[in-house]
Amino acid sequence: MTAVRSSRPTIAVDLRALVPDATGIGVYTRELLLALARGSGAFRYLGLAHRPVQGAAELAAAGIALEAHPAPLGVLWQQLVLPRRLARGDVDLFWSPLTTLPLAPPVPAVVTVHDLTAILLPETHNARVRWSLVPFLSRSLLRARRVVAVSRATAADVAFHFPETAPRLRVVHEGVDPAFAPAPPERVAAIRLELGWPGGYLLCVGTVEPRKNLGILLDAWEALLAGGSSEAAAPPPLVLAGGYGWGSRGLVRRIERLAPRGVHALGRVAPEHLLRLYQGALLFVYPSLYEGFGLPPLEAMACGVPAVVSDAASLPEVVGDAGITVPPHDAGALAAALAALLADPGRRRELARRGVERAKLFRWETAAARMEEIFAEALE
Repeated sequence: MTAVRSSRPTIAVDLRALVPDATGIGVYTRELLLALARGSGAFRYLGLAHRPVQGAAELAAAGIALEAHPAPLGVLWQQLVLPRRLARGDVDLFWSPLTTLPLAPPVPAVVTVHDLTAILLPETHNARVRWSLVPFLSRSLLRARRVVAVSRATAADVAFHFPETAPRLRVVHEGVDPAFAPAPPERVAAIRLELGWPGGYLLCVGTVEPRKNLGILLDAWEALLAGGSSEAAAPPPLVLAGGYGWGSRGLVRRIERLAPRGVHALGRVAPEHLLRLYQGALLFVYPSLYEGFGLPPLEAMACGVPAVVSDAASLPEVVGDAGITVPPHDAGALAAALAALLADPGRRRELARRGVERAKLFRWETAAARMEEIFAEALE
């Protein structure tokens, strides 16, 4: 039986990042796909995965068709099940937001590369991630009609390690949801009181794993604690929001030891609670070793919270002159930057103002419009 074709080109999208819970790449996939569905209407979107995806009702309500084709492992689905589905004749283009493609995609393909940490910093990934990514990376970038990097820093890494991609390489920055916005002062005070930290707190958002470099953050916070001459001079509590990832056992034990002194690990938090956490923070701290983009600092800045980040990879590109950057391995420099900002409310207010303005430059609708142009290029 011949497949019935839509009058609009159909783009199939790999939604494995939404199984079961969306972390960084999952947020990127969901937000950009929803913005695409609200876009020009030039394309029809079909989401594919090996299991039912998180937020399926929201995606379906946006007009995105969904299919789940069961497989025990995502990589087996990608290489064995997905190509057969794409070959049915009702798909014009395949987009993978997950860095790799099937080895032999039966339709034109676009791939998004978030970072190359699997080859640049392999020690920050477990064996399962390396096994599911590295063997397919080179061929995926060779086969893709367009390669999308989420930052200029990532694009530079891709162009250096895979120079053959240069003519097909495009940069499309991530966006920030308009819901991330400053709260009025009375609301900020109420949030801090509700959370139990009326004087404010330092906030870090991200999975507890080696790449996030939380050991340096704990070193810096302990240095602030040791430098306080009295209880009144002690640093604000340090709040960590994010689930525990691989390689985190030592950090978990250290965080537990520091809990009585003011370090609080909240685990994964709901989106509406995350917004409150951002809005109530004094400072946002993100000493990550490498980020392909770095969405949490952007969300913090959109909420009017000054960001202190490492000067690695894309983070200076994201925060611009609205944030403070420090070397990722220098706990002393991080402690000094935090101490200086905590002692200078005027500087914090100025950085907050700049951050809100800079965050306006990054919108999912802008990213979606650029992606539509790239899809059209790939279909030519």
